[in-house]
Amino acid sequence: MQAGKLRHRITLQRYEDQKQGPSGELIGRWIDVATVWASIEALSAREFIAAQSTQSEITVRITIRYRPGLDATMRAVHDGAIYNIHGVLPDPRSRRHYLTLPVSEGVTDG
Repeated sequence: MQAGKLRHRITLQRYEDQKQGPSGELIGRWIDVATVWASIEALSAREFIAAQSTQSEITVRITIRYRPGLDATMRAVHDGAIYNIHGVLPDPRSRRHYLTLPVSEGVTDG
């Protein structure tokens, strides 16, 4: 992955339940984990058709530098768009240079 392709700034978020008020009521909210440079690419028609056989929602691929601790319960936000992460795929050679995140666009409550 060439650094020049990582031209989009995204924020990675994790969903957390937090106690609020004297009653200790749990309120869920998205917490920022990190802001990183990324490549955001729409899937080609061929990739989209292949993705439909397993995950019909996946329409975008986000690539970032390797970062430990990411998982499919998180989401990415870029320029007001929310991307739900469906998986975290390490690079096939070293498994530590970059990560590919198959995502779908849309809002989730957690």
